[in-house]
Amino acid sequence: MSKTLIFTATYNEKENIKNLLDNLNQLQIDIDILVIDDNSPDKTWEILQELEKNNSNLKVIVRKDKCGLDTAHKLAFEYAKNNSYEKFISMDADLSHDPNEIPKMISILEKSSFVIGSRYTKGGKCEMSGHRLILSIIGNKFIKKILRINCNEFTTSYRGFNLLKLKEFDLNIVKSKGYSFFMETIYRLNKHGVVINEIPIHFRNRRHGNSKIPGIEIFRTLKNLFILYFEK
Repeated sequence: MSKTLIFTATYNEKENIKNLLDNLNQLQIDIDILVIDDNSPDKTWEILQELEKNNSNLKVIVRKDKCGLDTAHKLAFEYAKNNSYEKFISMDADLSHDPNEIPKMISILEKSSFVIGSRYTKGGKCEMSGHRLILSIIGNKFIKKILRINCNEFTTSYRGFNLLKLKEFDLNIVKSKGYSFFMETIYRLNKHGVVINEIPIHFRNRRHGNSKIPGIEIFRTLKNLFILYFEK
């Protein structure tokens, strides 16, 4: 068994998932892969279960309902801990996160507790444009100002954890749902005394399918942000 687990959550990613798994396996590093699918209507899970038969390093969990991104990440984090992985790295399934950044993240995790693959730190790039890019940049700067945490990107799933150093950290203390989950995770880690490391990445637009971010997400994030602010 590898010491590093790579995790992604899927919902209607049938056009992307095989390419992602191929790219991960081409890294030529010792990793295991966990994919949690929420019973995708496009039957992403069928592709995954077929791939699982021929890939000994791939574990697939299919849930009966659409249970949400936050619960998928919590389940994966516990799976990694329970199976004695030393490092846990999560990423999107839509090819927006370049797997070639993973060796850098693993290297940083040799000495650090936590690392983010950030499009907004120095050297990072982002292919988004128009109002999506403007909202994302302003949103992350606003979160940084409100929470007073030295971090440039709060809303990404591209993150790595050193589980040996974070034995006492329980991801279940994060209560925010949806994409706010990522923001609150950083807040909780910071309160736990964890240094937030960032490496620059090139964030690409998804190649196939549609974004899963609901329109209400910006309001949910604002609500959860101010809950955290007044908690301080």
